[in-house]
Amino acid sequence: MTSATPATIPAARTGIWGWMTTTDHKKIGLLYGVTAIVFFVVGGVEALFIRAQLALPNGEVLSADAYNQMFTMHATTMVFLVVMPLATAFINYFLPLQIGARDVAFPRLNAFSYWLFLFAGLFLTISFFVGGSPDAGWFGYAPLSTQLDEVVRMDYWALGLNTLGVASIVSSVNFITTTLTMRAPGMSLMRMPVFSWMSTIVSFLLLFSLPMVAVGLFQVYFDRNLGTLFFDAAGGGDPVLWQHLFWLFGHPEVYVLILPAMGIVSEVLPTFSRKPLFGRNFVIFSGIAIGFMGFGVWAHHMFTTGLGPVAEAAFALTTMFIAVPTGVKIFNWLGTIWGGRLQLNSSALFAIGFIFLFVIGGLSGVTHSISPADSQQHDSYYVVAHFHYVLFGGAIFGVFSGIYYWFPKVTGRLLGERLGKWNFWLMFIGMNLTFAPMHMLGLNGMPRRTYRYGEGLGFDMWNLVATVGSFVLAFGVLLFLMNAWRSYRRGEAAGDDPWDARTLEWSTTSPPPVYNFAHIPEVTAEDDFWHRKYGVDEQGRAARRDDYVPVDQSTPPPGLHLPSPSYYPILGSFGIFMMITGLVYVPWGLLATGAGAVVTLWGMFGWSMEDLVREHH
Repeated sequence: MTSATPATIPAARTGIWGWMTTTDHKKIGLLYGVTAIVFFVVGGVEALFIRAQLALPNGEVLSADAYNQMFTMHATTMVFLVVMPLATAFINYFLPLQIGARDVAFPRLNAFSYWLFLFAGLFLTISFFVGGSPDAGWFGYAPLSTQLDEVVRMDYWALGLNTLGVASIVSSVNFITTTLTMRAPGMSLMRMPVFSWMSTIVSFLLLFSLPMVAVGLFQVYFDRNLGTLFFDAAGGGDPVLWQHLFWLFGHPEVYVLILPAMGIVSEVLPTFSRKPLFGRNFVIFSGIAIGFMGFGVWAHHMFTTGLGPVAEAAFALTTMFIAVPTGVKIFNWLGTIWGGRLQLNSSALFAIGFIFLFVIGGLSGVTHSISPADSQQHDSYYVVAHFHYVLFGGAIFGVFSGIYYWFPKVTGRLLGERLGKWNFWLMFIGMNLTFAPMHMLGLNGMPRRTYRYGEGLGFDMWNLVATVGSFVLAFGVLLFLMNAWRSYRRGEAAGDDPWDARTLEWSTTSPPPVYNFAHIPEVTAEDDFWHRKYGVDEQGRAARRDDYVPVDQSTPPPGLHLPSPSYYPILGSFGIFMMITGLVYVPWGLLATGAGAVVTLWGMFGWSMEDLVREHH
């Protein structure tokens, strides 16, 4: 291969084939993000159907069967097809940029993880058209998930979630390897941005928690199709075993969903407060502590299963203890805002909204550590209120803060501030109108997963308020979609560093070139990019350096090698899609499974034989 000069660089490959074969971490991040937002709309529509059914007593919008499908797929979609892939989108796009790398460690494995996620999401969604969607709840408690062998709904759920788990595991291996081996010279682990730290912790959580639920999901499938009795009490099995396997994954999963948002907020608030993150090392070590402790609290979901007083006391204590590192982070964020010159733009508003709503969700969560109180709240709408304040008020608000913050880096254009603030206030008001009343509904005795309620039970007013709030919330999301489309088409040009930010991703062009950095940065401090721009004046205050000149990142060095595009990741993923589709319809579907295995092997063999890199011309 010969060295290239800038004059010979052609336009990058575009069009649908370019996206289908890309191994560029930034394009894959965008694919994850756009796909997750599409599923976000789908999950939101499902939520609106649920709220329409419950708006008034004796609702008739949905039948009992349709309601079971709707709330199961709403939760499954939001957890596995929205919040997790939105976090993956941010990690994919910004982790290599923040640590000064040209790409992730395994670019084709990265592409494979996206296509596998997409096909698994489609697999779960198409179940609606071939016999009905999964209908036993997103937690799939046995024996609800293992009965009715003639109905394939929960087969789609078990196989779809296991496939999503494979996609998450390969992504986690990729991100961990990238973090540990590809940091820029001088970037020690403690100089790494907080978002990159939280991303790495999340990757470890997934790597250790997903295999546990994978075992349970295979057992569900085997009970349903092969006559095993893992969860059949009459046959000597144990339905509570499923709960242990699921929540051993399920509670670390809560932190998988929230830690990336915590990382985003830890980048946004210092930038718009014009000061470093208060107690930065405490934020990092609190994230590590949450990761470790997250594996020791799972049974607080099971206080009503008869664990016994010793186990209940132990898990009550661990649940109280894990609130400590979370509280540390909250005080660090407040300490960052305190005394800063806070710029209240849309990104900062969503970050502050995240803190407010997450505190409410955290406080209601602490009440679940008291096992007698939890026994009263269990399976009531109080729990629904709690986890929506954590996952929507927390994770989704954090994600929106990140979108407003990094949209200029991805597109080169600013999101509109006027629509952005309307977007925030409508979502903030709608969020509280929807989920605050559920605390009262739960304490008044309204059970979860009930598709209707009678008059005169005291549930009427708060359900109507919650339904009105859900439509306000939906309108806020619609404004965001309008804002994003309008800004992408003709938004204000942002420049490379519109926020005067602190971390390395802002030191390259907006959008970044395919190679990220023409010159890999040499890191000498925490928030290295900020220290390049600012020094200290005679009074000891930060002052812009007169000698600062941005590094030209627009011209690649000659002979630059980049990962080659490949269609084998999508081919291998499609083969797995064929395999799991066939496994739903045993025995005749095994023909499709066999064909899928051939396609998968074809993809993997071709993947292993083709060239790994191409020279950038």
